[in-house]
Amino acid sequence: MYGWRGRLGLIVPSSNTTMEMELHGALPDGVSLHTARVPLKNVTEEELVKMNTLAVEAARLLRDAGVEMILYGCTSGSFIGGKDYEKELESKIEEEVNVPVVSTSTAVVEALRILDARDILVITPYTDEINQREREFLEANEFNVLDIRGLGIEDNTQIGKLEPHEAYRLAKASFMDEADAVFISCTNMRTFEIIEPLEEDLGIPVVTSNQASLWLALREMDIMERIPWLGRLFTEF
Repeated sequence: MYGWRGRLGLIVPSSNTTMEMELHGALPDGVSLHTARVPLKNVTEEELVKMNTLAVEAARLLRDAGVEMILYGCTSGSFIGGKDYEKELESKIEEEVNVPVVSTSTAVVEALRILDARDILVITPYTDEINQREREFLEANEFNVLDIRGLGIEDNTQIGKLEPHEAYRLAKASFMDEADAVFISCTNMRTFEIIEPLEEDLGIPVVTSNQASLWLALREMDIMERIPWLGRLFTEF
């Protein structure tokens, strides 16, 4: 039986081509991944809010597969409404389907806190408008955003085409000594290959949307797997 150790349900934007692939490549033996999609083509505030209205129906479909945990796999979609928006979204889904839910934004906050990171550098593929919403969300959660650098991309399929080295180079070019951690935002931005080398080169923890999402989901499922190539988050916590 697939998922003899645990079944993880994933809700992703319809245009996301990265998150499933990264998670599939890192899942511990015995953990299965089951996906539902909600409509999104462009990473704009209007489309993100509209997408979230369909999250409950996607969760109902995942419940049919007997999943033990649902991961809402969209960073911008889970922070777009400001502080506590992601908690409200999680609670709404849980109440409807009676399955535990975590979102990417919750996972990122938990990951940064457990790494004792306060002063952070944020790398994104987003436009300035979405970056500003992300800054507000992180600062409302008591992080000091030293800088947030985006690539100005609105089309989510274009984000999915980015190579990992683009996030690596942007993070390295933006690095500042006072940073406690680097956060690379967006579940459609490919990062798993560069987490370990970036930590080695910068000397500080690296958190990415997909890495943090997987980490928290597994913890909530009581699966404490060490995955060294996914950085300090997966080796120390």
